[in-house]
Amino acid sequence: MFNLRYFFDPSHYKAGGPVIVLASGEDSAVDRLPYLQKGIAAKLAAATNGLGVILEHRYYGTSFPTSDLSTENLRFLTTAQALADTAYFAEHVVFPGLEHQNLTASAVPWVAYGGSYAGAFVAFLRVLYPDVFWGAISSSGVVKAIYDYWEYYEPVRQYGPAECIKTTQSVIHVVDTILLNHTSLVGQLKKTFLMPNVTYNNDFASILGAGVGGWQSKNWDPAVNDPSFSEYCGNISSDAVLYPATASMNASIHSLLSATGYADQAKTLVPRMMNYIGWLNVSEVAPCAASGQTQDDCFSTHIPEFYEQDDLSQSWRSWPYQYCSQWGFLQTGSGVPKNQLPIISRTQTLEYESLICRDAFNITTPPDTNAVNYIGAYNVSYNRLAFMDGQEDPWRPATVHAPEAKPWNRTDSTDQPFILIAGAVHHWDENGLFANQTTKTLPPAPVANAQKAEESFVQAWVKENM
Repeated sequence: MFNLRYFFDPSHYKAGGPVIVLASGEDSAVDRLPYLQKGIAAKLAAATNGLGVILEHRYYGTSFPTSDLSTENLRFLTTAQALADTAYFAEHVVFPGLEHQNLTASAVPWVAYGGSYAGAFVAFLRVLYPDVFWGAISSSGVVKAIYDYWEYYEPVRQYGPAECIKTTQSVIHVVDTILLNHTSLVGQLKKTFLMPNVTYNNDFASILGAGVGGWQSKNWDPAVNDPSFSEYCGNISSDAVLYPATASMNASIHSLLSATGYADQAKTLVPRMMNYIGWLNVSEVAPCAASGQTQDDCFSTHIPEFYEQDDLSQSWRSWPYQYCSQWGFLQTGSGVPKNQLPIISRTQTLEYESLICRDAFNITTPPDTNAVNYIGAYNVSYNRLAFMDGQEDPWRPATVHAPEAKPWNRTDSTDQPFILIAGAVHHWDENGLFANQTTKTLPPAPVANAQKAEESFVQAWVKENM
C-alpha cells in the first residue's frame, strides 16, 4: 500500500452532488491546482453542486510506491496499475471534513476529466471501470499509442504561419543535406550556427527544432501562453536582419546555400537564416555560455552517466519510462514521408529519440503499445464518454479526431459528446479565468462554447443518476 496525493475543493458541494475528479496524469498534482481554482474542475463542480478533486498518478509528485526510481522499481509504473489506483480511490476515499457523507462511487456519480495522457487515461477509466465512473471527459486524449509519432509536427506544418513553415522547411533541408550528404561541411555549419562544440550531429539538429517545438505550449490565456513559437516565427519570417552581429555569417551562409542547391533563394534565405541564428543564440546558445557549461553539457542527450541517476529526486524518469515501455510517441523527423520536407531534422530518428530508453532503463525494444491500444485506440467509445480535441493540436493525430480515426463516422450527442475546438491547441478547455478576469475575447468563443457544452452535458449525465 502507498499513498496517492490528492486535493479537493468542497466550496461548490451540496448534498447529492457528484464528485468531479481531474486526473493529473504525468505531472505533479500541484501543477493542476489552477484547474481546481478556476479551470474545468471548478466550472463543472459549480455547475453540478459537485466536489472538485485533483488526483495524483502513481510515480509523480509525492505519490511514490517505491524507495527509488530504479528500473527494477519502475516495473510497477503501468497505465493499468494507475487506472486500478484511481478506481480504488473512488471506491474508498473519505474526504476530511466530510466524513459524515458517503462520497464514494457507490453512493454518488463520479465524473473524471483528463487532458493529454490523462485524457486517454480517463477514457480508459470509463471503459474499464464503468461501474465506478459514471462519466468521463477526454480532452486531447491520446488514445492511440504510436511508436514513431512523426505526425506530431503535422498540425504545426498545416496550421502554422505559411512563411514561417516554408522557411523552416528550407533551412532544415539545407541542414539535413549537409549532415547526411555533405559531411565535409558539418564543421562550417555548426560554426555558422554558433554551436561548433556540439559533438553529435543529431544533438545539434535537435536544438534547431527548438522554435517549432513551442507550438504545443501556445494557449489562449496570455498568463499561460508560451510565446516562443510566435517569437521564433517572427524572427525567421523577417526579411530585415534583426541581429546586426549575424552579418559576419553572410558569406558562410551564402556558401552553405550554394552547396545545397539553394543559391537561387539566397536573397530570401540569407537574412532569415541570420535571424534564425540570432534567435537561437539569444534563446539557447548564449544562456548556455552564461551558465558556464559546455555546449555538450547543455545540448547533448548522449549522457549515460546522467541517466544512471535513479533516486526519488530524479522525477524526469517517470514519463520516459512510460513512453519507452508502453506509449511510444517518439517524435521523429525521419518518419516524415520522403516526398515532404520536414520541419525538424531527419537525423531525429527512432534510434536517437530512444537513447533515453536504452541508457536510462535498458529498454532496447519498441514499446508494448498493445498494452494500451487493446482498449480501443481510435475506436474507443462508451456512453457518457466525451471527447474534446483541439483542431490545431500536435497530439490530434493520436486522438479520436485524427484523420486515421475517421471522425466523420461519429456524431456529437449529449450521451457521447464529440467536439473539435476550432483553432485550439492542447486541451485548451482545461484552464479558465476567474469571473473578474473574463473579457469579450477571453476565453475565445470556441473555448467558452466548449466549456459551456461540458457543463451542460455533465449536468444531464448527473440527472440520469438521480
